[in-house]
This record gives sequence, C-alpha cells and structure tokens, in this order.
Amino acid sequence: MTKLVSRSLHAVTAARVAELFQAMSDPSRVRILFSLLQGEVNVGAIAAQIGVSESAVSHHLRGLRQLRIVSARKDGRTVFYALNDDHVRSLLTLGLEHIEHE
Repeated sequence: MTKLVSRSLHAVTAARVAELFQAMSDPSRVRILFSLLQGEVNVGAIAAQIGVSESAVSHHLRGLRQLRIVSARKDGRTVFYALNDDHVRSLLTLGLEHIEHE
C-alpha cells in the first residue's frame, strides 16, 4: 500500500479511476453489481431481483460493459452478465464492509 501512496498518479489514470467510482455512484448500478456477486445472471433475473425494469437494467449494464466492469456471454438469445474480475468483487465487498462498519 505504501508503494501506491508514494508515487504520483498520471492524469489519465486518475480520470479512469474516477470514472470507475462514478460508474458505481448510482444505487441501481450498485444493486445490479451486487446481484452479479452470485455469478452469471441475465437481465430478466436482475430486473426481478432488484425491482427495476429490464430496459433500465440493460441500459446500466451497457455502460458497465463499456467500462469493463462487467462482461457478457451470449447463450442463444439470452445474454448472461458477470463481474469482469475479482477487483470489482473486492471493491464492492470492501464498500459494503465500510458502510456496515459505521
């Protein structure tokens, strides 16, 4: 951790980190991401789980895919979404632990 603190952050890198956190700044997107902690899920299942329309979930997932926060896999006509990597899983878990610690 000390190594990260001691170096300066390039402007482009800082912008990308800010973009990542901005993507997670919407409560619906956070709920979508938490539903993906269980593994691959399709839009309909996410919408049912969090009580948001499928079109709204699709819209959010499109943006999350563009930022490489989630990945998509097509099986026939159904698209399954998953967290892109363990870093995203860690961010979500740490964020929840921080809030529950307060």
